[in-house]
Amino acid sequence: MRHNNVRDTEAALLREVCKDVTIEPPLIPSKELGDRSSLDVGARGLWSGLEKTLFDVRIFHPGARSYENRNLDAIYRTHEKEKKDKYLNHVLNIEKCSFTPLVFSTHGGNGPEADRIHKRLATLIAKKRNILYSEAVSYVRRRVRFSILRTTLIALRGYRGKDAKPVDLKDEDLNLIPSSSRYENLV
Repeated sequence: MRHNNVRDTEAALLREVCKDVTIEPPLIPSKELGDRSSLDVGARGLWSGLEKTLFDVRIFHPGARSYENRNLDAIYRTHEKEKKDKYLNHVLNIEKCSFTPLVFSTHGGNGPEADRIHKRLATLIAKKRNILYSEAVSYVRRRVRFSILRTTLIALRGYRGKDAKPVDLKDEDLNLIPSSSRYENLV
């Protein structure tokens, strides 16, 4: 559930500025990956107009005993390396596109590759919406972190309530500082 929620959030962010965004695009069958392999998200236009980029999401809990004596940066790099070892050769040589592992922790942090993608997304969103880069990068990071937080809370306390309807945030103002308060409108 946590993985799918973050995957869907990343896809929604990519849809705003990229073309041909797909969730779980199938890979060309190969000996190393088998017949039914897929990655989590695919998109065109992140780095250049027609280049396709594939993403694979991984979320880990840094408080697990297996990570007890390890540096958090080393854990991120290890997870990114595992994803690259598994998929990079296939994606580059058979799929003929680029690959980026998106590694997140349940505490809201992300690996260097995910950070690089989020900065690029923020640049494209800022340009498209004609807003400041700082507002756009804050928006992207906030969306992903709330997605992780929501699913972590559900994992801890269970799900309560109705399924939330997706909200279209394309026309929303990303600035958290209100232009006027309700109090000013009453006076």
